[in-house]
Amino acid sequence: MANNSDRAGDIAVMIVDDHEVVRRGIAEVVDRSEGMSVVAEAGSVAEGIRRATLVRPQVVLVDLQLPDGTGIDLMHALREQLPETRSVVLTSFDDDDALAAALEAGAAAYLLKSVRGAEIADVIKSVNAGRTLLDERTVTRRRADHDDPTVDLTPSERKVLDLIGEGMSNREIAERLGVAEKTVKNHITSLLSKMGLQRRTQVAAWVAGRKHSAWRSEPGD
Repeated sequence: MANNSDRAGDIAVMIVDDHEVVRRGIAEVVDRSEGMSVVAEAGSVAEGIRRATLVRPQVVLVDLQLPDGTGIDLMHALREQLPETRSVVLTSFDDDDALAAALEAGAAAYLLKSVRGAEIADVIKSVNAGRTLLDERTVTRRRADHDDPTVDLTPSERKVLDLIGEGMSNREIAERLGVAEKTVKNHITSLLSKMGLQRRTQVAAWVAGRKHSAWRSEPGD
């Protein structure tokens, strides 16, 4: 085990996450790993920028959702102010848009919080050594593997999809769109086929899942 009091010989790691319990868990993993130690923690974008400029960490582990913005905002700021510092996204959101945004912001790696502690340590070491584990090919490949099932829907079918997600009945959708209820049923039959689903309830569940998986903060941030 590394002597974590010998900070001069360790990789200096900073953790930015708004949940203290999560930060402490990640910090324990880092501090128990050979050759690295936590030099600072923060719970917001502003605090992360302030502390990073003071301690100048070599690697920053960044959550995506923060109370005053996103981890993407933080990484953009760090790239401007501390270009030598390398960023690793550590999040619970397996989201292709977030992955692409992280790449554009200069992230060197993208990890899910379900990852094992040993892998976090390995990624920190690799990133600190100059490796980049996140690249355009990764994003493109993932997007090809996670095609949007609504890509072939017509504008009318997309409207029906959204209204199903709002909990509306076929009759209510027909009234909202000013069409016959049979037309709505035809749209639903078509969108089910295009999305590879069998039942209307699956459509509602899919829309709800998309809303809950959004990694960005709610409007107003």
